[in-house]
Amino acid sequence: MICYQGLIESFFEKKLINNKLTFVNYFRSILGILLFTALFSLLIPIVSIIVVISFGKLTDWVLEKIAPPLARFILWILGINYRIKYHQTKLEDGTILMGNVHTPAIYIVNHASTLDILTILALAIQRVRFVAKWEMQYFPFFFLLGRLTGQIFIKRRDREKAIQTLQKNYGKVQQHHRSILIAPEGTRKHEMPIGPFKKGAFRMALDLSYPIVPIYFKGTTELNEGGSLFTKAGSITAHVFSPISTDRWKEATLEKNIEDIRNKYLQWSQDL
Repeated sequence: MICYQGLIESFFEKKLINNKLTFVNYFRSILGILLFTALFSLLIPIVSIIVVISFGKLTDWVLEKIAPPLARFILWILGINYRIKYHQTKLEDGTILMGNVHTPAIYIVNHASTLDILTILALAIQRVRFVAKWEMQYFPFFFLLGRLTGQIFIKRRDREKAIQTLQKNYGKVQQHHRSILIAPEGTRKHEMPIGPFKKGAFRMALDLSYPIVPIYFKGTTELNEGGSLFTKAGSITAHVFSPISTDRWKEATLEKNIEDIRNKYLQWSQDL
């Protein structure tokens, strides 16, 4: 019995040292997981009733007024101080562009942590729909709420089908003046600090003539490694940059446009 106890204590001690997580971190993480599961379970019937009764008209209210405070609450439980910082850009003609736009846009974010679902929801972007991987639907919570609120699920490994799925949603996006949020890296399993960008988000921006609003999450990878469900306490800042116009973009220069934006992310990962 003493032998087993020693092995168990040694195991947890090594895990705590290797991951630099304290007992409080583990406790908060487990509490956060339980709260997340409980809240989602509670939300499914409530959101279903709200969406059905309103014929879908209150979907934006759910995403803008209910989801963000719940996400911030769970982040607080995890011991994470979350804030949003809007950056401005001054153009040559003196015009100042702010990151908090109020017109339809394609929002892009860096993706390297399981915390991203919370940091994204906490942004409270108006009239937005999220693009998520098809596999997210294997979780009942995400399938039901995702379908009810009109999120877009794509098959990442089938590039042509993924683009077709996005294009099928163009009509709804334009008709309802919606924005789209997508992680151009496509996965959190990529080279650090920023993985290669896929074309989907930028193809949408080009086709819809929407500006691109880059958002860089600082602190997520430092607090939570990849797919781990356990996280450290600390600070995360969502840096929202001014919109990038796509009016002069062309098919022939799309690759360069994508690389230019990815280079911005690489620079932010060093400077911020």
